[in-house]
Amino acid sequence: MLKDKLKNYKIILASGSPRRQQFFNDLDLDFEIRLKNIEEIYPDNLQGVEITNFLAELKANAFDGEIKANEILIASDTIVWLNNKALGKPKDYDDAFAILKSLSNATHDVITSVCFKTIKKTETIFEVTKVTFSELSDDTIRYYLDNYKPFDKAGAYGIQEWIGLIGITRIDGSYTNVVGLPTEKVYNYLSNYN
Repeated sequence: MLKDKLKNYKIILASGSPRRQQFFNDLDLDFEIRLKNIEEIYPDNLQGVEITNFLAELKANAFDGEIKANEILIASDTIVWLNNKALGKPKDYDDAFAILKSLSNATHDVITSVCFKTIKKTETIFEVTKVTFSELSDDTIRYYLDNYKPFDKAGAYGIQEWIGLIGITRIDGSYTNVVGLPTEKVYNYLSNYN
């Protein structure tokens, strides 16, 4: 369906995330992966969605001058937002432990921004999902870190993994956003693309 609508375009996913790549496969889209090594640094004054918008656009703008007339480049960024602080990917085991400890028995926001870039325009959309964890014991956190090694994930967890099955008591908003991409918003954007 969407594949037919976009048959004159080439979709480029600027993400090394296996979860985002799987979503694009699941959406039945033909796409190519193009990656650039970007230092994900943002100004200190940015808050919440301003951070993910800035980083998604930073990733997309790295391809300035390389996008062809029929190409739509898609870049994305996700953070976990808790107590007015961005939690990105953990630096190491101890950092991951501290992050999960802070998420225990609390509600946080998962914010994802998606930037669509062509030679004519750059547009960014975002999604915010509220996620609530039950109280996680130290043993539970250690078990998860030892067995699932979620060191490549914002907030040091994957909702689709064991910790999500046993620890998440409530989710308000898009589930796929928490996995790493608000697929319904991406699909709607591309469906209405002209």
